[in-house]
Amino acid sequence: MTSAARTASDTDPDLAVGLAEPATPGSRSTRWRASAARHRADLLVGLAFVLLAGWLTQGLWPDPTGRVLALNPADQTLYEWFLAVDSRAVLGDFSLLTDRLNSPDGVNLMTNTTVIALGVLFAPVTLLFGAPVTFALLAGVNLAGTAVAWYLLFTRTLRARRLAAALGAGLCGFGPGMVSQSNSHLHMTAQWLVPVVVWLVVRLLRAADPGPASLDRPDRRRLVTSAVGLAAAVIAQVFVGEEVLFLAAVTLLVMAVAYAVTDRELLRRALPGFAGGLMLAAGLALLVLGYPLWFQFAGPQGVADGMFSPHYFSADLRSWWAISPLSVVGSDSSARLTTGPAEYNTFLGLPLLLVTAGCALWLGRRPLVVACVAGALVMGALSLGPEVVHDGDRSAVPGPYALLAGLPVVDGALPMRFGLTLLPLVGTLLVLALDRALRRPGRARRLVPAAVGAALLTVFPAPLPTTERPALPEFITGGHWRECVRPGGVLVPVPAATPHEPWPMRWAAAADAAFGIPEGFFIGPYGRHGTAAMGTYKQPTSALLADVARRGDEPVIGEEQRRQARADADFWGASCVALADDAPHAESLRRTLVQLYGPGTRIADAWTWRV
Repeated sequence: MTSAARTASDTDPDLAVGLAEPATPGSRSTRWRASAARHRADLLVGLAFVLLAGWLTQGLWPDPTGRVLALNPADQTLYEWFLAVDSRAVLGDFSLLTDRLNSPDGVNLMTNTTVIALGVLFAPVTLLFGAPVTFALLAGVNLAGTAVAWYLLFTRTLRARRLAAALGAGLCGFGPGMVSQSNSHLHMTAQWLVPVVVWLVVRLLRAADPGPASLDRPDRRRLVTSAVGLAAAVIAQVFVGEEVLFLAAVTLLVMAVAYAVTDRELLRRALPGFAGGLMLAAGLALLVLGYPLWFQFAGPQGVADGMFSPHYFSADLRSWWAISPLSVVGSDSSARLTTGPAEYNTFLGLPLLLVTAGCALWLGRRPLVVACVAGALVMGALSLGPEVVHDGDRSAVPGPYALLAGLPVVDGALPMRFGLTLLPLVGTLLVLALDRALRRPGRARRLVPAAVGAALLTVFPAPLPTTERPALPEFITGGHWRECVRPGGVLVPVPAATPHEPWPMRWAAAADAAFGIPEGFFIGPYGRHGTAAMGTYKQPTSALLADVARRGDEPVIGEEQRRQARADADFWGASCVALADDAPHAESLRRTLVQLYGPGTRIADAWTWRV
């Protein structure tokens, strides 16, 4: 028996089977058939997850370029632009400070949730089929990929029965918070690296533990390979979504403390090697991430603070036992308990909470159970924000998050998103309980799966709502924009993109970000004293045209307005101003632009002005 298995036998008998590779009796052909059967079962589970993800995102697939997520179309536009600009890396046209938005200042891609790794990985899809296709693909891939990754962790690391692992992993990948975040938050749903990080941390711990009798030495080779792998996973996750990595790190820290308190012998034996491995992983990761992180917080267009109020983005206490409106049995009545349909992070529902609590009590005070419960309680408490809110009413009771508010990096994470970490914690507890019940005869073998199954049915997701979106002008889709602005130049759509109406960014995304546009939807240092703000201030001409688009009234244009229009075009570095036929109050805008820039030129279904 290995040292890891000896440790498990002494502290966590229900999990001992999962910490050592079991011997398979019989001949080589028998073992091969058993292995093939296991792989077939794994493939079927993976296929089920893929089909479920496809069913949830089915509304996008009839026509990804013509369909949009109905509950958060603005963020979908933003992420499609991110994917388009990321894809340019394979063309050799990429920088952490992009000039393809907010011309001439540009946008810091590290400061924004630009999913760089995903954009580069799926660049061939984007360049061949367009950013909307990549977005639709990732909306499903992130859910299925996360579930598959947790399933492999549960079956390989915990050696859980496949039914138990599949149900737990299904919750991790398709739980209420994950489905909710699928409304355009690709950086939050791309969690398939988190189980890899957890596996590498566990591997590092096992390599650092010489065994209860210290019969073996720490496995230095496994320590080093685990640390190197952990560094690689962390680096990759930073370029997928830093907030997910931060939440995972905080959760693992809480769990590690709870596990150490429960098993002090393991702490004494493994701490030196484990701490050394973590330091090696951190050092290797910082060698690669040092410059990108500096660029994010102190580089051009970078910001060092978060822009979202923790008071506003706090989880309502009542939301924990509410059913998500995006579940098949949910209703819109509970939607008021959060800030929007993309943030149903804490809507686990009373049945699932009660079943999880019952499973935790039944499993007893084993280290992994205690660690999961501690992590769930701490992260759930942090999700409540600086002040506890119940049923929409803010109380004077301070929440634990108040202890963290204002700390560097922490203020970039929304308190209510701490609730997302409960999906894998609850999923792990359910897997442990199901696996234990399935291995033992008696009533538990029937009651536990029935209770868990019934609880999971209450959070089973419904397909994401979608709707049609306006077609792009032929001026863009037909490539006619090249008659107006050279690749790499600046095109000014009228009206310009804003955080509230980012639709002109679809023009740039459809052209694979081959040209830049002014202003737009992004995070930049345009708040008071250079603090984080959404978007930038509008130039006078942009503000004037936006007012015409909103109200339809034509302003009086004099020499001062024409001089300002020329100055703004020079400031943007613009080559061309373009007005599509389907713009709001298009005729009023055209007459205003004629007064500002002179007669326009008709190209396809747009009026253009070379400036």
